[in-house]
Amino acid sequence: MDLGNRIAGLRFLIHDRDPLFTSAFREVFTAEGLRVVTTLPRTPRMNAICERVIGTLRRELLDRILILNECHLTFALQEYLIHYTGHRPHRSRHQRPPDIATQPARHVADLNDLRSIRRKPVVAGTINEYHHAA
Repeated sequence: MDLGNRIAGLRFLIHDRDPLFTSAFREVFTAEGLRVVTTLPRTPRMNAICERVIGTLRRELLDRILILNECHLTFALQEYLIHYTGHRPHRSRHQRPPDIATQPARHVADLNDLRSIRRKPVVAGTINEYHHAA
């Protein structure tokens, strides 16, 4: 793994207690100034939120697009982040996106006219967002 100059922007290394992560492994990152954090023993759900986000990224983005290089990956992730926080519905928020303040309120009467719905492809056309036309 070659992090190069990017390691300066990192602060933590979080990993589980797998025997694969030896003390020599930890020393490499400690020497670079990273704080090594190991998860608690016998807590399989500790990484559940992170694993859920990674799973969402894989299912909704990375399994549907061929990533050409690091620059392309960064671009796709940035576009997906905008979609994820500004448009994508979330079950925990009653099918509303996290950034609900930026979206205008709609009345039920406005939803009856299906001709006012417009499709907008995002993330290189792999995902479609649907909006009401003004």
